[in-house]
Amino acid sequence: MSWLEALDRRADLRAKAGLSRRLRPRGAGDAVVDLAGNDYLGLAAHPDVVAAAGEALSAYGLGATGSRLVRGSTDVHRELERRLADWLGVEAALVYSSGYLANMGAVRALTRPRTVLVSDAYNHASLIDGCRISGARTEVVPHADVEAVEKAVQGDPAVVVTESIFSVDGDLAPLAELHAAARRHGALLLVDDAHALGVIGPGGAGGVAAAGLSGEPDVVITATLSKSLGAAGGVVAGPAALIRHLVDTGRTFIYDTAPPPAVAAGALAALDLARASDGRRAELADRAATLVRRLRAAGFEVSTPAGAVVSVMVPGPAPSGLRSEATREDGASLDRGPARAERAPAGSAAAVAWAADCLDRGVAVGCFRPPSTPDSRARLRLTVNVGVPRADFDRAVDVIVECAP
Repeated sequence: MSWLEALDRRADLRAKAGLSRRLRPRGAGDAVVDLAGNDYLGLAAHPDVVAAAGEALSAYGLGATGSRLVRGSTDVHRELERRLADWLGVEAALVYSSGYLANMGAVRALTRPRTVLVSDAYNHASLIDGCRISGARTEVVPHADVEAVEKAVQGDPAVVVTESIFSVDGDLAPLAELHAAARRHGALLLVDDAHALGVIGPGGAGGVAAAGLSGEPDVVITATLSKSLGAAGGVVAGPAALIRHLVDTGRTFIYDTAPPPAVAAGALAALDLARASDGRRAELADRAATLVRRLRAAGFEVSTPAGAVVSVMVPGPAPSGLRSEATREDGASLDRGPARAERAPAGSAAAVAWAADCLDRGVAVGCFRPPSTPDSRARLRLTVNVGVPRADFDRAVDVIVECAP
């Protein structure tokens, strides 16, 4: 069998398991109501953001033209890092071209000989991959289980790795308790604040700030700039010594082209808007509560959101015998062979049909299936975007309920 035939065979197995995916390009200004993207505060197309990006585009050109250490750093990048550090309440910050690279770089930088990485079972793939490439021993602990974390950090040097608001179900990690457990044993706490930044905390400063942990010397924050800020890129924030270490040694920083200056300028304008957006945050919380109330009233199993992410389980029995990508130490997914691939995870087909029916009626929703889900259950992942007119949002909720399997 040739390598191309092998790829075709694996694609067939994924199709039988209901795990095929496809790209759905959208045009500029399409009329679909967006309950799938991550533009939580509706800032991606804000006039101030677009204007700032346009000015930088004219001044600097399209691309950064090099890595940050060669020619890619501009005064816009420097100012963005300064303002991010101030917002997050830390000594320093370093901007990356993506949140994925920021997470991988941060995990690697915090790994020393004999380090144990204590990773929440529901962590995002970027954190999981960061643990894998670090070469350190990784202990996956049950979701949001402080007692399990405390047991795992005893002994060798440890780093507790968690999201603040989790990307799939939208719940909030017990950050204060995790930090206390880590500190009792000299461990560090690494928090991916991607889905909390701009959404919770004083001035929208995120989950770490909401937990009262800003500026703690044993806490490191990562985040994306592509969610509440509506831009692109990632950030690692914390003690200045860590940022210096990343600049000197971080492969995902050193060898990657810098974010375009226009994107950095747009993110900087969005940051100012986000800090002053208490009204938008209040509206976001109200819409999230509305989603939960109406979907639960319709009989669905719905997560309790801490921010803008609401997870709706697809009706049907929970699967047995399947483990998520997050907890598989060998990195395998469901296409390893026929026996595994032909067992379609419960609800996958129904989730795809539900999302497709919603889209046919003008509403975009997220459709998450294994191995992208932490518990091997398919669900719709709904997100609140306060830039969507309230009447359109309310109509979209009607559509979701009416299209349910």
